Amino acid sequence: MTAPKPSPDRRVRRTRASLQEALASLLTEQDWDQINVQEICDRADVGRSTFYLHFQGKEQLLSESFGGLRRFLQDPARHPGGRIEGLPFLRRLLQHVLEQRKLFQAVIGRGSSQLVQARFRGMVAELTEEDLLRSAKPGWRREVTARFLAGAIVEALAWWVDARCEPRLEEVEGHLQQVCAAVKGAGRTGKM
Repeated sequence: MTAPKPSPDRRVRRTRASLQEALASLLTEQDWDQINVQEICDRADVGRSTFYLHFQGKEQLLSESFGGLRRFLQDPARHPGGRIEGLPFLRRLLQHVLEQRKLFQAVIGRGSSQLVQARFRGMVAELTEEDLLRSAKPGWRREVTARFLAGAIVEALAWWVDARCEPRLEEVEGHLQQVCAAVKGAGRTGKM
């Protein structure tokens, strides 16, 4: 049995968080391809050598940022009152997108980087597939259903952050949960 990995000390957590916040801030101002490590370091007030102690490059920083978002969305404490029907992470994701609208316009809106969009879509697909593990039989149908739902969710979110009309969070969630439930049901019965 291996010992649990110790959590990083406060300084490490603070540095990593500063770098992630700097990247998020820069994404709202310029395209992914234009952002470089030095700009991230300058924004975070961190030395370049410190950056490379924590991350191999900006792509790893992006992946770790989405990993943190994923853990945040999976946290059962974020879903008071027990299990939520449908996709449990969806409400928390919608709330986060609403709170960080400008950032998500850069991540998934019109003109966003394909790499950033693909990483985000992959995170949503992982969350969706984890949910399907509890309710659908193993096999290609579960995998394709997770990818289909993730693509639909990301496209709906992209529409929502760029939309001129702004439906309320509850309306968007209700509609997406309804659509997802229908697709999940078809995936379970094999009538897809």
